Amino acid sequence: MAKSQIHKKLAFASADIFGGGSFNIINFLYPGFLALTVGISPYWIGVIVLVARIWDAITDPLMGYISDHTSSKFGKRRIYLIIASPLVLLSMYFLFFPYGFSSLALRVIATLGSYLVFTTVQTMIMIPYYSLSSEISSQYQERASYNSYRLGFSIFASILCVAVPGIIVGMFGDETIGYQVMSLSFGLIFGLSVLFTGLFAKEEIQTPKVTTKFSVRALVKPLSLKPFRQYLGMFLVLQMSMAIMSGLFFFYIDFFIVKDLTAQGEGTMVGLIAAALMFSMQIVALPVYLSVIAKKGKTFAYRLGGMLWIITALGILLIPANASPIFVYLLGGLMGFGISGPGLVPHTMYGDVVDAGQLKFKDRLDGQMSGFTNFINKIAQAIGLSFVMFLIGAAGFQEQILGGAQVVSQPESATLMIRLIMAFAPLIFMSIGIIISYRYKIDAEKQKQIHDAIQRDEIHTENILSSL
Repeated sequence: MAKSQIHKKLAFASADIFGGGSFNIINFLYPGFLALTVGISPYWIGVIVLVARIWDAITDPLMGYISDHTSSKFGKRRIYLIIASPLVLLSMYFLFFPYGFSSLALRVIATLGSYLVFTTVQTMIMIPYYSLSSEISSQYQERASYNSYRLGFSIFASILCVAVPGIIVGMFGDETIGYQVMSLSFGLIFGLSVLFTGLFAKEEIQTPKVTTKFSVRALVKPLSLKPFRQYLGMFLVLQMSMAIMSGLFFFYIDFFIVKDLTAQGEGTMVGLIAAALMFSMQIVALPVYLSVIAKKGKTFAYRLGGMLWIITALGILLIPANASPIFVYLLGGLMGFGISGPGLVPHTMYGDVVDAGQLKFKDRLDGQMSGFTNFINKIAQAIGLSFVMFLIGAAGFQEQILGGAQVVSQPESATLMIRLIMAFAPLIFMSIGIIISYRYKIDAEKQKQIHDAIQRDEIHTENILSSL
């Protein structure tokens, strides 16, 4: 591989340090931060997340529309990464600001406002970045290679953002200060990673800006493409499963696996080690799934990983309370190997789906499609996090009371609910994704037909589109 190509792949992957890292900080740490530091109940956490997703329903497709209609010397997409990069630092700081208002209503309002600012900045970055993944290369297998680099960066950032933020917070006697130091540190890292992609990941596919006028009909036009709807379905169930698992992970470890140590006020590294193993195995598995994609196709790789994930998640029900950490480590490693497949495949599919859209619509609607993709991503996280917060709240989960004794245990009803959700969520959602994958028809041969038809500017493309 040429040195310049490696540099380009590294530059392209850099921004997903923010994508993967912030995802894990939000899903692993944010529910606990709100419940056990700010003192907001799981019910209100669910409301905050849902309101933010309603906001995303407006901003995500709109950002996609704006980027499609943009023209600059940095292209349609990278200009927004450059503009938004310094805003990452500010939004991260206020996201984890420990609002100490005596009024619960004020704490909820302040937290919601901070979360809305962060999601808006996230939208400015991730919508153009998703679009860039389809424009970075025009080749079927090369796109998979670019996105494997991207996912590798994302998973590596995920590992760091499971372990290091908690360590930083724990270094300070006052955890409120720890959260501020942590958020500033990672905000700076995330901002620089986004800026690096914006400056150096030049796209191969460059198309003129779209000139259609703004309308709701124009915004939802990508949904008329069947492969795009199928791609969204597979992506949604993946993200929903991941949000649920990560949102409950540390609750499961602290209040069930090491419940006696937690009750005694002793901290452990069991959760951090298990999470690190799970994400490390995702990186280890990437070459395996790339090989599977080359030999058997993308949907086969999605199904293979999804089935392994389902089987290992059900194993959660077999591990007793206060079990040896070895069982958790082994399960986490196997689960990570499974997650890697469906985690990689939708990213590699996206460019192929955009190609099909260009054939159908005669415009390359990367931005609008990425707007829906990022919206689906956030909707999946919101539904996953808010719904499970409601469920464990109904099961008796106890949040931190400001000024009260530290919460060191949870009722058995709450821990049972956590275990049931973590075991059955992948079975329910990934089974849906596997069923959808059998209907998705864009393989390497079909993508070549689509690419050739676009290059020849064919007018009669009904046969290709009807076969998708």
